[in-house]
Amino acid sequence: MRWLELVLSVGAGLLLLWGVLLLLLWRARPPDLTVRESLRLLPDLVRLVHRLAADRSLPRGVRVRLWLLLAYLLSPVDLVPDVVPVLGYADDVVVVALALRSVVRASGAPAVRRAWPGGSAGLAVVSRLAGLRD
Repeated sequence: MRWLELVLSVGAGLLLLWGVLLLLLWRARPPDLTVRESLRLLPDLVRLVHRLAADRSLPRGVRVRLWLLLAYLLSPVDLVPDVVPVLGYADDVVVVALALRSVVRASGAPAVRRAWPGGSAGLAVVSRLAGLRD
């Protein structure tokens, strides 16, 4: 039964993260962003993190931050326990957002453009949220 709780918790966390990303997307969306691209934002971000972590041309610190982010998300110890309604997953969302912002800024715009798997409108949103300049 414990594994079922874990699967449900991870699923709920991903749904909450997706919802927050969609809200941020709505606020920072470029005019040419389609609904389809907005729904693909979370999967594209996951692929971006994977590609950046595998990119040996990036500084080691960037890849270390990605592994630390993964370890934090998989760890049963959180800043706020996941059993606390809303706040339990909100701390995970904040940690993910800060880590991604740091990683994207440290990697630079060219590395992010190279690794981005989605469309140009989704990349514009990630760039805007990360504070990247063209």
